[in-house]
Amino acid sequence: MIIQAVALSWTLLLSQVEGQESAPPPGTPQEGVSSDPGTTQQQPTDTPAQKPSPAPSAQPGGPVSDLTGLLTPEEPRPSLRYDQPILCTRLPSTQQVPSGEYRMQCDPVTRRCLIAPAHELDSSGEETDRPLLRTSYCDRSEVSAETRVQEGYRFVPAIAESPPGWYRDEQGRVMQFNFDLHRRIYLGGAWAPLLRHGNDVVTDRVRVDFGIRTEFPGGEEDHRLHRLTFLDTEVYLGQSSLDFTLVRYDFNVERKVPLFRITTFFGKPRRYDFGLNLGAWVEALHQESIEREDSELSVLTWAAVHGTLDLWHSEDLVSFVRLRAGPSIERDRTHGMNTLVPTAALEGDLTLDTDGFHHLLFSAEAEQVLLGDRVEGRPLRPERLRVRAGYELILLAINDQPVSLVVDGRGTWRSDIPRVAAKWEWSGNAGLRVSLWAPARRSAPLASAR
Repeated sequence: MIIQAVALSWTLLLSQVEGQESAPPPGTPQEGVSSDPGTTQQQPTDTPAQKPSPAPSAQPGGPVSDLTGLLTPEEPRPSLRYDQPILCTRLPSTQQVPSGEYRMQCDPVTRRCLIAPAHELDSSGEETDRPLLRTSYCDRSEVSAETRVQEGYRFVPAIAESPPGWYRDEQGRVMQFNFDLHRRIYLGGAWAPLLRHGNDVVTDRVRVDFGIRTEFPGGEEDHRLHRLTFLDTEVYLGQSSLDFTLVRYDFNVERKVPLFRITTFFGKPRRYDFGLNLGAWVEALHQESIEREDSELSVLTWAAVHGTLDLWHSEDLVSFVRLRAGPSIERDRTHGMNTLVPTAALEGDLTLDTDGFHHLLFSAEAEQVLLGDRVEGRPLRPERLRVRAGYELILLAINDQPVSLVVDGRGTWRSDIPRVAAKWEWSGNAGLRVSLWAPARRSAPLASAR
């Protein structure tokens, strides 16, 4: 028994000594690892080799602490697309963008993520507390920068998206570069000297104008464009006169079905389509007051209903050249009688560029007053002739409200003013006009697509 107890004790003592030798103290070189930095020893085959850890900003699956090392700038700086999905995400902060809030748009084909700060930058490129304006909807993303790096994406600094007709600079500030002057509230003033044949030029005459205009497409079977004008007002000071219209409506159309189909058989049969693009023009409560020499005339048009025929129009129907004709019912307020006035006109409204900066207007109109009583000092059936040509150019914008230069020339011949000889009078107008609301045109392009 004594011998067996001694043998068991000796065995336990040896096992404790071997366990201490298998776990060397800290700092003791292990097998396969040299204590000398310049010496390399072979590791045992059952122990995997240890690889050096990558940089913190590029470690797959690990935390990204510095976004700067992951950026791959491009020149010129690209922009996010307004018409493509966008993510709102938080990335590691940088010196320029300490908040780390970005708008991101990634392309899975090129493994490229465009990132733009979610706030405006100051002139030195530092982030401000002003959020970006006029951005599109963005989806809140929980995808981390580490995941994108692990998937092989690269981050490209970019400019945030902007809607059609708007441009965003590298500070994130947005500005409008495309204007629809057919949809606006406008107020203007102009110098308007007047020359009557055989009289001196009136140079102290000025014009103030105001109006509200809008237009909208409509019609499924035919391509139509509807226009509305409210409170169209022109007031002349000097040789005083007033021209005011409460409401005016018109539309033009592009017929899908031609009215005439002509086929020729000289050689190969050929077909030619001809259509009549007929529209309508309606005006209600048009007041005209005019003073010439010692006479005054005040005429109120209760209503006018005209038909229109487009001789030409643009694809979007905004620009046109057309004929217009029809009757109107007038009230001669000066002489207390109602009259019928048929009218015929040739008129054009042309937008000369894609961004709506250049506009050309022209018209020639003839009217005759019928069914009126005889008035001393004027013919029984007076006539009016009017010609006009004008040009408007946007010069600049204040808070994205365009300020335009307006110049036009007008000529009028009329025999409906009692005791005033019928003669041509010419007026030149030059001034400025402010549009208080002028959205981008419906055909406005994206700034990133220009």
